[in-house]
Amino acid sequence: MPQTSTPQGFRALALSPKLQDLLDKLAFVKPTPIQAAAMPVALQGRDLIGIAQTGTGKTLAFGLPIVHRLQETGGTKNERALFSTLTVQRLLLRGPALVLVPTRELAIQVDDHLRKIAGPFGLKTAVLIGGAPMGNQIRQLKVRPSIIVATPGRLLDHMEQRTISLSTVTIVVLDEADRMLDMGFAPAIRRILESTPRERQTMLFSATMPPEIATIASDYLRDPVRIEVEKPGTTIDLVSQELYVVEQPNKSDLLRELLQENHGTVLVFARTRHGAHKVARHVRSMGHSAAELHSDRTLAQRTSALQGFKSGEYRVLVATDIAARGIDVKGISLVINYDLPDNPDDYVHRIGRTGRAGETGRAITLATPEQSRDIHDIEKSIRAEIPLSDRSPLTISRHRPAAQRPRPAPQASRFRGPAPARGGARPRGLFGRSRR
Repeated sequence: MPQTSTPQGFRALALSPKLQDLLDKLAFVKPTPIQAAAMPVALQGRDLIGIAQTGTGKTLAFGLPIVHRLQETGGTKNERALFSTLTVQRLLLRGPALVLVPTRELAIQVDDHLRKIAGPFGLKTAVLIGGAPMGNQIRQLKVRPSIIVATPGRLLDHMEQRTISLSTVTIVVLDEADRMLDMGFAPAIRRILESTPRERQTMLFSATMPPEIATIASDYLRDPVRIEVEKPGTTIDLVSQELYVVEQPNKSDLLRELLQENHGTVLVFARTRHGAHKVARHVRSMGHSAAELHSDRTLAQRTSALQGFKSGEYRVLVATDIAARGIDVKGISLVINYDLPDNPDDYVHRIGRTGRAGETGRAITLATPEQSRDIHDIEKSIRAEIPLSDRSPLTISRHRPAAQRPRPAPQASRFRGPAPARGGARPRGLFGRSRR
């Protein structure tokens, strides 16, 4: 009897033959778990909520179904059969798709990925982000792009100036939705969604599922399918984690040693814009090439810093959490949390910048003895304990009852700084009042 072969990888999904051929050329063979789970639902025109940790390929999970649907005007018979009603057929097979993202860097990154799969079919994209000239964006809109990638604030600017209408949008994607809510974009998101047709497909992708996301989903998604390939807060298995407890004044000396010991590219996270600038200056004084990425930098400066980091011009990139979900750089060998994040959930996104594309990575977190509660909150979020490095100068309370908490052995330290000031006050560190 003749043997029949079962389609594997992307070939097992109901994508058009032309798109399958393009994926072969791009060497996209095996979908990630979120892609394999979300794409069949998205191809049916269903609303969905996709929960997956950062760096798992969510862009293609919504990008491929969008391109599949828009690549041919009117669609094929098989494509039309995927949809349940004629109304949904008409809407989903014409009109642009709108992708909302929290940051400029992520918008540029998403657009780069989408152009690779949309461009060969003549589908144009537009990027609407703050810090870029409005005139250029208006020209992009005049050619009627098939896919619009935007940050909420700049999209509202265009809506208020009547340079864009969302009345024909047929697909809306909320990418990194939890991050957008963290940044205070909930009112903007609601206004944008209310300006789009009710008969639309809405896909929401997020790394975590806080109550605010559930409310948005309840108000604006229709009978969504929930897909969760990793529990919220799950850290990447390929990333080894270490915790160093050190006095604030000694962090710079410890950073110097860590950079000397690790010879690959390093991403350093600081809490504030001022802190990032100061740490970058210290790193450069140590003889390392370094760039900084935070909201005080212009769009051109931020783009240059990120491109220089990707190309190897800069070995070290010092950034605030503005970059926690906006950097897709392969081969980052080490992530250093010089300062702890304001939001415990952002720890996952920070360390997710390393250990990508199947490679192993390493993440080191620096904390002061006073930050034991913050470490506890992070460990509660990831449901795991961050291992204390055997070279850590100090120890930290794990917030367990005293009877269960072992007494650590004294450890010698080269990072022994000045004694606390009289009255128990500790030297002031890098932290400022502004956030990003």
